[in-house]
Amino acid sequence: MTNGRLVLVIGGSGSGKGTLMAKARERFPDIVFPVSCTTRAIRPGEIPGQVYRFVSNEEFDALITENAFLEWAEYGGNRYGTPVSEVTAPLSQGKLLLHEIEVQGVRLLQKIIPAEQLVTVYIDAGSWEVLEARIQARAPISASELAKRKARYEEESSFKSEATHVIINADGGVEQASEDFLSLIAEIRKEISG
Repeated sequence: MTNGRLVLVIGGSGSGKGTLMAKARERFPDIVFPVSCTTRAIRPGEIPGQVYRFVSNEEFDALITENAFLEWAEYGGNRYGTPVSEVTAPLSQGKLLLHEIEVQGVRLLQKIIPAEQLVTVYIDAGSWEVLEARIQARAPISASELAKRKARYEEESSFKSEATHVIINADGGVEQASEDFLSLIAEIRKEISG
């Protein structure tokens, strides 16, 4: 059995997952960041193939038919999937993988990936009111999209007590959250190489 680890990062919209993942990418260039497939439109500043491979609904359907996903789910009318090829090979080579994912995906991966190779990290940014303000500060958002994100926040929050680790990213605390997150990743890297 290899000693690779798959670290799944969970948290509501606006919790700072992307910021923490970017800092880990900078600090630890040897970490593998699996690229997910999505049917959603590309957002300004996103680089195709870095976090997401943007595909049509038809391409996504074909990938499902080919059993190309470890897990996939639909959120807000778009589908997201974790390709088998992005996870199983690096994990079997003993590498550390860091992957942002929704709770539904975590629950599916918990059934597939051996528990000793799986680490879950919940990013706790506080109350819905705090997150709502962060979300609205980032970009204009419709009331219906905000309602969907609130429902997702409630689902994500329910996972906090199950997570292997919780990182607090309260308002104004991103430096401390980054330090805590990077320390945790450094610890896991040591376990793998140890």
